[in-house]
Amino acid sequence: MRGGDREAEFREYVIADRSRLMRTAMLLTAGDVHTAEDLVQTACTRVYVHWHRIRHEGAGPYAHRILVNAFLDERRRAGRHPEVVTAETFEPRLSEQTDPVDTLAVRKALLDLAPRQRAVLVLRYFEDLDVSTCARILECTEGTVKSQTAKALKRLKDLMADDPATDPATGSTDKWTT
Repeated sequence: MRGGDREAEFREYVIADRSRLMRTAMLLTAGDVHTAEDLVQTACTRVYVHWHRIRHEGAGPYAHRILVNAFLDERRRAGRHPEVVTAETFEPRLSEQTDPVDTLAVRKALLDLAPRQRAVLVLRYFEDLDVSTCARILECTEGTVKSQTAKALKRLKDLMADDPATDPATGSTDKWTT
């Protein structure tokens, strides 16, 4: 294949899938738009390098695996601590009825989860991927995905219950019930 055709195919892929990659990255980083952009750039760069091999198999799952792995690698680096986002940032809207207080509470709670637990929740519930697809992306067993999901949901529920935005009468948000 000629280089121009390869680049055109890749450009079409990026145009089609970039917003989905950015949405996933924003959720993984709990709203840190700069880190999310870096993760998407890393994923797109690596997809481009291997485009000749993966373009027929489907670049989407490969790009998402790279994105999640880049996120997990970023969190493993020594001396790297997540920053608290205080300025307004780009925020993808899931629906027009999203309450900003709930969004901030979920982001805060997501920041307190371990990176792998956060990745599992984002892939399972925000990207709506099944257990086997998550296992392939995270390069682990389906049982690990299930146990990490259960632990992450319990931790998230506990964190949301401790949040001042919860309902004082019941102590729950009714957003993350298992």
